[in-house]
Amino acid sequence: MLSSWAWYLGVSVWIALDQWTKWLADTQLIYGRPQEVLFFFDLTLLYNRGAAFSFLSDAGGWQRWVFSILSAVVSVCLILWLPKQKSLWSKIAFAMILSGAIGNLIDRVRLGYVIDFIHMHWQESYFPAFNLADSAISVGVCFLLIDWYLVKREEKKNARS
Repeated sequence: MLSSWAWYLGVSVWIALDQWTKWLADTQLIYGRPQEVLFFFDLTLLYNRGAAFSFLSDAGGWQRWVFSILSAVVSVCLILWLPKQKSLWSKIAFAMILSGAIGNLIDRVRLGYVIDFIHMHWQESYFPAFNLADSAISVGVCFLLIDWYLVKREEKKNARS
């Protein structure tokens, strides 16, 4: 299996890609004006001052530092836990969640908000805008659930034997 440094390199590459796409969105898109890509997908520059789905975005500013500290603590834990993971699924999951947490942490500390620009919708129903860091976190959590399911299935199989 890959060394820890290879996983951290992968995390760094994803963070760089996240930051680059956010920079592109911030410099090439007009705030709040959707640019249609497909009938269900727009690029729309938005700034999220809150957490997921803009939760607490209008809380007055304290949330920037609370979410930054929380993200930093989670990131340190993931950095320490990543090498200890045994399965490929959990290593990928931890690496993805780590890259997403750090990508959004960089925005929050540097700008005071997270740059979002991927905007999915169906007709007039819009999903909250997101970015590559958010995608990495979401996919990483799915991979953790898959890993958990596979481990539980193996434990049940072994218990029957």
